[in-house]
Amino acid sequence: MFKQGTDGVSRRNLFGDLAILVFLLAQASDGVLTYVGVATYGIGIEANPLIAWLMATMGQGPALATAKMTAATFGMALHLISVHRAVAALAAFYIAVAILPWLSLLFAS
Repeated sequence: MFKQGTDGVSRRNLFGDLAILVFLLAQASDGVLTYVGVATYGIGIEANPLIAWLMATMGQGPALATAKMTAATFGMALHLISVHRAVAALAAFYIAVAILPWLSLLFAS
């Protein structure tokens, strides 16, 4: 989001830009890791019942694409209305409860 600087020039909110970047990367990473995890272990490994239902109904790829695009859209909406702390909190949440568990399940010996 652009903010008006003291000299009258618009400047970007670096924190907000970093928050949305991390959020979008977390969404993409979660989508890829979920796809690999479900392809490896089956739909039963998915902890989110809504996503598991979508995968059973639509197929794995379309369900994950739909869920991740929806999340990205809502994240961008929050970013555009300058709710950057919420975007950053959601990014941290996804890293903690989605990405790290998938990484430990898929790549830990």
